[in-house]
Amino acid sequence: MRDLDYIATVTAAAGRSALWLGGIAAPNRRLVLRWLRRQALRLADGHGRDLPPASPWLRARDVRQVTFHGSDAPNGLRAWACDDERQDNAIRELRSGLPALVTVVDPAVGLRVTLAGWPIRSSACEP
Repeated sequence: MRDLDYIATVTAAAGRSALWLGGIAAPNRRLVLRWLRRQALRLADGHGRDLPPASPWLRARDVRQVTFHGSDAPNGLRAWACDDERQDNAIRELRSGLPALVTVVDPAVGLRVTLAGWPIRSSACEP
């Protein structure tokens, strides 16, 4: 049986509208978590200013930036990305086959940004 592969995505939603900001597929959970942390910090650091685009030779595939109207969501993203206990919990969730999720809310406009990573099985693994 083949090891699990992993997917990570970042979405933004307001009301019934949702927008996919970007995502990746990775061969292991550590790379997925590293990418999610990078995106959390990138979104938080972009609060109130435009970030330069990612260098094309790094193949970073960064998500599209969103504009937050307050500091609640950026602070929540930073708190998640920089908290060792939360990162350990995320790795344990992924290792056990569960999704790792974090959602932050910009209460000024009701914008919800969700970072998610989860394992997937190849169709070759199915009976």
